[in-house]
Formats: sequence, structure tokens, C-alpha cells
Amino acid sequence: MIDYTKINSETWDLWAADGCEWTLSISHEEYEKTTAENFAVYLTPCITVPHEWFGYLKGKKVLGLASGGGQQMPVFSKLGAECTVFDYSDRQLEAEKAVALREDYSINIVKGDMTKTLPFENESFDIIFHPVSNCYVEDVYHIWNECYRVLKKGGRLLSGLDNGISYLFEESAPLMVVNPLPFNPLKMSEEKRNAMIANGDGIQFSHTLDEQIGGQLKAGFVLKALYEDRDRVGGNEIGKYYPQYFATLAIK
Repeated sequence: MIDYTKINSETWDLWAADGCEWTLSISHEEYEKTTAENFAVYLTPCITVPHEWFGYLKGKKVLGLASGGGQQMPVFSKLGAECTVFDYSDRQLEAEKAVALREDYSINIVKGDMTKTLPFENESFDIIFHPVSNCYVEDVYHIWNECYRVLKKGGRLLSGLDNGISYLFEESAPLMVVNPLPFNPLKMSEEKRNAMIANGDGIQFSHTLDEQIGGQLKAGFVLKALYEDRDRVGGNEIGKYYPQYFATLAIK
């Protein structure tokens, strides 16, 4: 059986080494300017998360789930949160540590695979911040169940999600439908799967609304807010015609 999460971990290491925009850490100047009234973090590519989605951050225990890279956790730390970052990419976690050392704050850095049981006690966190990353995981129901378990009662789950439309198309023919959804490389031919890996895409999956929203509700969450988003200019061609992402706020 292919170890697809290890492949994805190595893929993110390569992206970080190449300076992919989604791996670039917050600068010292951005960190210094961060205040409770002036901060910006992203669950999806373009729209910043509304401040009211967080509530009061000072003293709150925040888990950055698949959120390494030194982009969001420094902001939450500056605002007084007690942060834990969980990621499977060594380079992303190294970047997280480098920013914490540079700005002289404490953060709990944990390497792990979110397809496994999370290494945290029940009801450990007030907030989970989970940017777009479920597309690297086959079973998202497990993710929602684990998020529910480790959140305190009344805790907030902020998630960035891929709606799957991009997986209908191949990059070489972005406006020609070629793949049925949901997209699952583990159920494709080995040749096609290897081509994805060779192209530097890792192993990615699309998920249905039943899995992404229904899965949160099934785990026990109450959905409170949602917005859609698109790729940044120069990103996926499909974003010119239809949003590819959405973000949700759910409460335990």
C-alpha cells in the first residue's frame, strides 16, 4: 500500500525549499505591526479570516492543524494565545521554529500525520485553525472527529476547504472535464498516480460537501458561518470562472 501521507510530507518539504508562496513565513515587520485590531490570516488564498471568527485570543489555547510555516501561529502568539502547531513537513516546522526564535516567543511544535489519532488529550484547545489541507487526506471524517475530540466545549473550528472543482480538469487542459469526482488517486492506475508525483503535486484528493460540511455536522459541530474564495491572480485558471475554496466556522 502506498504511503501517500509520507509522499505529501516530502512534497511540502520540496515546495518550502523552492520558496512556494504558501510556505513563506511572516516577516519581522509584519509581526511587529500585529495588534488585536490590525492582523490578517488566511484559511483560503485571498480573503482574510474575519476577526469575529476568533473571539478574544489572549490566553486561548490554539492548535494550528497542518498549519506549519510561520504564517499564522506567530500572529496568534503576538495576540497572546498559547499556540501549538501540528504539521507533517520538517521544513514547515523548521520555519515555525525559526520565527519563534526570531521573535522570542514560545510555541509547542509537533510533527505528526493528521490521518492518525492526534497526540493531544480530549478538550485541550479553545480554537483549531485548519487552513486548506484536507485535499492531502483521503478520509476527512477522521479529521473532523479528532478536531471535535481535542476541542473544548464551546471551542471554535476554523477550516479552509477545497470544493473539488479543480480536480475535474488536468492542468494541460484546464477547461476540459477529464476526471470524475470525487477525485482519488489511490483508486487510479499506478501510471497516472506516478505522473502526479513526478509532476510535484503529491497525492491530492477532492471531497464532497457531504464529507466537508456534513462531516463536521456528523462529528457534532454546529456550523456558524461560511464564505467562498478563489485562487490568487496567476493561480489556477478555474478561479476566473468559479470559486474553488470555502471557509467554515464551526462550534463544539
